[in-house]
Amino acid sequence: MTITANQSYAYADLPRLMGLMTGDEKHGPAATSTMDALWVLYDRVLRVGPERMDDPERDRFLLSKGHGPMAYYAVLAAKGFVPVEWLPAFGSYDSPLGHHPDRVLVPGAEIGSGSLGHGLPIAVGTALGLRAQGLDEPRVWVLIGDAELDEGSNHEAIAFAGAAGLERLHTVVIDNSSASHARPGGIAARFEAAGWSAATVDGRDHEALYAAFTAPHPGRPRVVVAQVEPKYA
Repeated sequence: MTITANQSYAYADLPRLMGLMTGDEKHGPAATSTMDALWVLYDRVLRVGPERMDDPERDRFLLSKGHGPMAYYAVLAAKGFVPVEWLPAFGSYDSPLGHHPDRVLVPGAEIGSGSLGHGLPIAVGTALGLRAQGLDEPRVWVLIGDAELDEGSNHEAIAFAGAAGLERLHTVVIDNSSASHARPGGIAARFEAAGWSAATVDGRDHEALYAAFTAPHPGRPRVVVAQVEPKYA
């Protein structure tokens, strides 16, 4: 397959797009663990696009797991947010595609991210801000890694969001067994205890992901735990 700027892309093209990004510090497992969830979101769920990046009614997607952004950049390229020609320069000095996404440099990126534990609190604030503005249609999505749940900031955000009934807030947890601390009852149980609607699915099964992403959850925030192969297997 030849990668060109003008063709349309399918899920099957993502490995080749990711393969254009070379160099050190790629965090390959962190990136590939998110590939399926990102594709389903951008291809079938999120109300976003290059033509509406400034639309106040757009959905907001926040990549908290920003230390492994290759799959994210590949999906943004496939969906026309960034030029495919940017991908080979990933991580270089003058490339807008850094090892952590920069919202000022990367079209479509809502936040700069990569530091563990920041994305979910920012998503809570985003949902509150939209509510305060009377914007009831936009949904806020945040993708975090299971190891981010080792950070206390996320547990404060989980507790607040459930109590506040932030039903426009959606969290995807990529579970690749890299967390340091065990969670009795599983990750979903932690969110359910705080009043969230929760589901745990195969993170490689696109239909299961789509069903979990689109399930109704009136009055409650939603979390989908996407289980993938262990990072260190």
